[in-house]
Amino acid sequence: MKKILGLWVLAVLLYACSPGDGKKENSMDAISGSTLLGAAQAGRLEKATFGAGCFWCVEAIFENLKGVVSVVSGYCGGSVLDPTYEQVCRGDTGHAEVCQITFDPVNITYAELLEVFWKTHDPTTPNRQGADVGAQYRSVIFYHSEEQKKQAEHYKQELDQSDIWAHPIVTEIGPYTTFYKAESYHQDYYKLNSNQPYCSLVIQPKLDKFKKVFKDKLKG
Repeated sequence: MKKILGLWVLAVLLYACSPGDGKKENSMDAISGSTLLGAAQAGRLEKATFGAGCFWCVEAIFENLKGVVSVVSGYCGGSVLDPTYEQVCRGDTGHAEVCQITFDPVNITYAELLEVFWKTHDPTTPNRQGADVGAQYRSVIFYHSEEQKKQAEHYKQELDQSDIWAHPIVTEIGPYTTFYKAESYHQDYYKLNSNQPYCSLVIQPKLDKFKKVFKDKLKG
């Protein structure tokens, strides 16, 4: 993993997520690999759950990666059942905005996902990414297995020792519990709202930089 330590750290831009006006449709996400790629391949699909600021940005980045089958925006790590976006934004629930990523480890490894995760946001700012401020925007990894936990902790330790950042990494690493799918208007937000100011001013520049650094990992 040391080869990744010299990679350019992508800039974090200063703008804030803004709420929408959709309704919450589903409480918990239950993506089935069999419905996506067939029973034969479903057995090898895995999931990763990351929080790195506004989930619109995280979704827009990870859905471009080869080997990623789906990316769903939602909430994880809180104490309230089936929270709404408004509750999460008020800080009433303890949840983080996250993306749940279903991926094929034959085509992209969990270690590669971790690399993208840490290189596309600032993991040294507690409860903040740019102008998005609050515990819901914290940097967090919810691991789905002991192997994911081991890899995440090892990678975090190496990055901390590398002195890439001037401040220590504050990324939380904790066990995955329950993922609540966000309201429908949050899904595929960048694809459906690319002309919206947040998309053009914040997400698009991040995407452009991401695609230059990780061009060998992109779909198509």
